[in-house]
Amino acid sequence: MNLIFEHGIWNLSNAEIWVGVGLLIFFGILIAAGVPKMAAAQLDAKGAKIQADLDEAARLRAEAEAMLAQIRKEKAEAEAQAAGLLAAAEADARRLEAETKAKLEETLARRQKLAENRIAQAEAQASAEVKAAAADLAAKAAEDILAARLAGQTKDPLLDAAIAQIGDRLN
Repeated sequence: MNLIFEHGIWNLSNAEIWVGVGLLIFFGILIAAGVPKMAAAQLDAKGAKIQADLDEAARLRAEAEAMLAQIRKEKAEAEAQAAGLLAAAEADARRLEAETKAKLEETLARRQKLAENRIAQAEAQASAEVKAAAADLAAKAAEDILAARLAGQTKDPLLDAAIAQIGDRLN
C-alpha cells in the first residue's frame, strides 16, 4: 500500500492531487457562498422575464388577429358597398342613355318636321313665284298682242280665245 501512496495517484507530490483538492475547496466555497442559489434566482428572473415577453407577444398577436379580422370585415363591407355603387351607377348610366336617346329622337323628329315645313313653304313659294312669273309673262304677252292689235286694228278670234283661256287657267 505504501506503493500506492508513493508512486500512484495519491502521492502528495503529484500535482493532480493538489489541483483536485483545490477544485473541491473552490466548489465548497461556491456552495457556502450561495452561488447556486443566486444562479438559480437569476435564471428564475430571466425565465419570468421571458414568460412576460411571451405573454405580451401572445396579447399583441391576439390584438393583431382581432384587427385583421376587423379589417377583413371592413374590406368586405367596402367591397359590397362599392358593388352597390357600381350597380347604381350602371343603372343611372342606362337610364341617362335611354333619356338621352329619347330626347335625341324627339329633337330629330322635331327638326325633320321643321325641315319638311320649310321645304313645303319653299315649294309653295316657288309655285307662287312660278305662277306669278307665268301670269306676268302672260300679261306681258297679252299686252304686246293688244298693243299690236291696236296698232293694226285687226281682230284675231283665235288669239282672243287664247287670251281668255290664259286668264282662266292662271286663277
